[in-house]
Amino acid sequence: MSQAADWCFVHAADLHLDTPFSGIDRLDAELAATLREASLTAFEALITLTLERDAAALLLAGDLYDGAERGVRAQLTVHRELTRLSDAGIHTFLAYGNHDPLDGWSAIDRWPELVTEFGPDHPQPVELRRHDTPLAVVTGVSYARRDEQRNLATHFTRTDAEVPHIGLLHANVGSNPDHAPYAPCSVEDLRRGGMDYWALGHIHRRQIVLDGSDGGPWAVYPGNLQGRSPKPSERGSKGASVVHVRGNRVVEVEHVALDRARFDEVAVTLGADDDLPAVHRALADGARQAAAAAEGRVLVLRGVVEGRGGVHPDLVRPDTADELLEQLRAEAPADPPTAWTGLSIRTRPERDLADTAAAEGLLAELAEVVAEVGAGVGAVAGEAAGAAAGADTDDPAQRPWSQGPLRAAQAAGVEVVLDPLLVDQAAALAAAELQRDTP
Repeated sequence: MSQAADWCFVHAADLHLDTPFSGIDRLDAELAATLREASLTAFEALITLTLERDAAALLLAGDLYDGAERGVRAQLTVHRELTRLSDAGIHTFLAYGNHDPLDGWSAIDRWPELVTEFGPDHPQPVELRRHDTPLAVVTGVSYARRDEQRNLATHFTRTDAEVPHIGLLHANVGSNPDHAPYAPCSVEDLRRGGMDYWALGHIHRRQIVLDGSDGGPWAVYPGNLQGRSPKPSERGSKGASVVHVRGNRVVEVEHVALDRARFDEVAVTLGADDDLPAVHRALADGARQAAAAAEGRVLVLRGVVEGRGGVHPDLVRPDTADELLEQLRAEAPADPPTAWTGLSIRTRPERDLADTAAAEGLLAELAEVVAEVGAGVGAVAGEAAGAAAGADTDDPAQRPWSQGPLRAAQAAGVEVVLDPLLVDQAAALAAAELQRDTP
């Protein structure tokens, strides 16, 4: 069979259309409106990209919607935009995931002619043709219900067609701990599945699991279409993958940013001599750097200040964080529009190393004394086992051994004489040690 000329398809996943953004009511009204529309406008940009690239198909690997009770506005947008593709002769292949399983509500009874909606349970192969030329076989499967625990990848098989085979699957490959283990499978399962390209969904951070360099398949998570929070997996550029095919092989996977708003975090670690103005400058500089890298997108930031330093008491004073946040909001870059949603103070007090060393030395000496006393108590404890161990009570709090070394020693008839000054010093050092965080 002769090979088709060079062609491409677009792969996207985890659109979460019409997703709600928590806390946006605290933002500027215009920015809040942009966020409310972000997922839908990103989807419209995805359709425009597919048309502009003259792609043979659009593959959507699950979680088109944010919940099983799919919003009317989101469903109408999907139907309208996929009609645009069908009218242009471009196929769309839909597989549903844990957020939009097939047992959820759907307002759509009939899809446009060139839309294929995969069913549950068993992967179904569908031939992709363009101008009567066979281009590929797309095999896909949807979740019947949210909690899909089966390894669906092992049910994919290759047909006899001499064209590239594409697997469309929403799954957790390699047990990624940041996402629920739906349809779990291994990388080896993908290698053995007979596909040339795995169009994956579920993991929101873009990832090339397999790159075909060893003659095996490609396996790609394109990441979600639009970030939704400052969580690590939601930050940075979001969009879709344009997959280029030449000579019946995938030769390139190109990331294209389509997000309308971008989320990021500005983290500042205290220096030894930092004061409050220095912390403010570091946060403001971080915002400007993030804005410069946002490619003109609306930018939503969260600030974090951590580490040890002399400025810690100033940072944890009542209202300091709120007032610093308000100042950052007032100075936020306007191009692109930038919003601060919060500022977290995770700093710790400055610690003097000499005092720490002294405290640790005295604590070590105290531990030795307690051990010696404990050994002496243990030597005579057998003679007073009944009385000392509190054998006649079931309440652990009433057993003398639970009341500390002094009460235990008294119960065992052992006389212990302590230096009051040493006790006061040890108690103060122990309290300070308990209050400090371990680095």
